[in-house]
This record gives sequence, C-alpha cells and structure tokens, in this order.
Amino acid sequence: MVETTDEWIIKRTGISERRILQEGQPVYSMAVEASKQAIKDSGLSSEDIDLIIVSTSTPDYLSPTTSCMIQNGIGAVNATAFDLGAACSGFLFALTTAKQFIETGYYKHVLVVSSEAMSRVTDWTDRNTCVLFGDGAGAVVLGQVEEGYGILSTYIGSDGSNATRITIPCLYMPEEDIERRKTYHKMNTIWQDGQEVFKFAVKIMPLATEKVIENTKLKLEDIKYIIPHQANIRILDGAAKRLGVAFDKVYTTIRKFGNMSSASIPVAMDDAYKGKCLNKGDNLVLVGFGGGLTWGSALIRWSK
Repeated sequence: MVETTDEWIIKRTGISERRILQEGQPVYSMAVEASKQAIKDSGLSSEDIDLIIVSTSTPDYLSPTTSCMIQNGIGAVNATAFDLGAACSGFLFALTTAKQFIETGYYKHVLVVSSEAMSRVTDWTDRNTCVLFGDGAGAVVLGQVEEGYGILSTYIGSDGSNATRITIPCLYMPEEDIERRKTYHKMNTIWQDGQEVFKFAVKIMPLATEKVIENTKLKLEDIKYIIPHQANIRILDGAAKRLGVAFDKVYTTIRKFGNMSSASIPVAMDDAYKGKCLNKGDNLVLVGFGGGLTWGSALIRWSK
C-alpha cells in the first residue's frame, strides 16, 4: 500500500512481524483471554478480583468501558471496573494507580489489563506510521507480596503543551490536524510528528528510568532488565546509549510484535516470564512514553 521494502522497515524500526486482530473480533476479546491467563497464573479465581483497571487507546465503545466488558467476559462479579487513558504509557499509569489501592488496603487483588488494536486506527497510506503498529493484549494480577518484593517504586508524568505531537481524533478534528494529515483526514486514525516524538522518547525514557531507581536504594547496575515500551528499535537503542547501558540489558519483543501501544510492556513481561528469563529477586525497570505527552516507569523486584 506504500512505497517501502522489508529491508527499509527492519532497518528503521526493527520490526519483522506483527499480529493483526481478525476483522469482526472486538478488542476486548483479546483482553478477556489475557486476563484469564493472568488470573490462572496467579492461582486466584475471577471472583477474587476486586478491581479491574484497563488501558486502551482503541476501545470498542466509548461507553460501555472496555473494563466492564472484560468484567463480564471473565465473570469477575465482585470487581469494580474502570478505564484509564494515557496512550502508550497506560500500563504504567494503571500499575501506579493499582499500587495505591492495594497499599491503602482499599482493594486486595487488582487486575491490570492493556488491550490494543492499533491496526484499527492506522492510516495505511502513511508510511511513517503504518509500518509500526500491531495488535495485542497483556494482563497482570496485583496483590500483596512478601516484604521487599513487588513494585518498589513508580514514576509518572505528563506534558500537555506537546499534546498534539501524537493524535487520534475521535469526535473533533481541528484544522491543524487536517492540514498535517496530508492524505487521510478520517477520524480515529493515528498521526505523529515522528522526529519530535523520537527526540522526546530518547530523552524521557532514560530520565524516567533514573528517576524510578532514585526513589529506592538501588543503582542502575542492580537492574537485570529494562523492559521498555516497544516503540521503535532506534528509539530503544538511542535511549540505552543515553542511559549508558549495554543493549542486551534492554528486553525487546518489537521484532515479533511491533508497537502495541500500552500492551507492549505487559506482553514483553509475559514473553520474558515464559522464556524463563526472570528469577526471584531480579530487579526490573518498566519504562515507556506515549501520547499526551505522557511517560512512566516502575521498578519491580520479581517475586516468583
């Protein structure tokens, strides 16, 4: 559909495969499957879930929320459910929110889900974006763990002054957006200022990594893996160099899945877990950025 080659895509993005949700299948159906797997791994039942927090930029409905559809789909009859919007940073914002509920004792078990069908908001005539995005969902169950393990620290931030660097218009499209979308003015498609987003990401991801570590007694060398938002291999490489870490410390799945927005980090965590790359006591930094502009990070000590 656009003038490109496999070689160009791999060199520019690091992506060789992506998954696309079947036409006619709802986005929440991926989230239901991911949620069921996460609950099974946790040893709990759906009835044990007190709260469901969902991040998605591609909901099936504006109302009802995706979280309510998931609640029904998994039979979590005792759970409160709401959606949270922070674009590609959504999983980290949701983790931070869930952490507060658990630490205050308000809820005991929280299901955090990120489900994204980015193919449905992709302008397939825009070479700058159509080669990047894939579909997928990831989920985690959070609860009390033994002292010294779990989420040790989180850090989130926003910069609304640069909000229009990444946009997906829904009910309104300003003239500015129409003008810069040179070929495709349809609502519900993603556009981004690639150069500015690249510069922002390469700067903010190292900063967010350093900030979340600073909140603890750990140092960068204590971190086994940095698990980032899988945006673009050049962004990840640039951020690693700026941070001063070897690239093999950065856990990547972008080659297989592409950029799945807020689902990228939980899917990468699942990939590392199933690949037996994680051991009890490993320190992990999850870090990402997204539209808004937003960013976030979490430092986790693996407890399994």
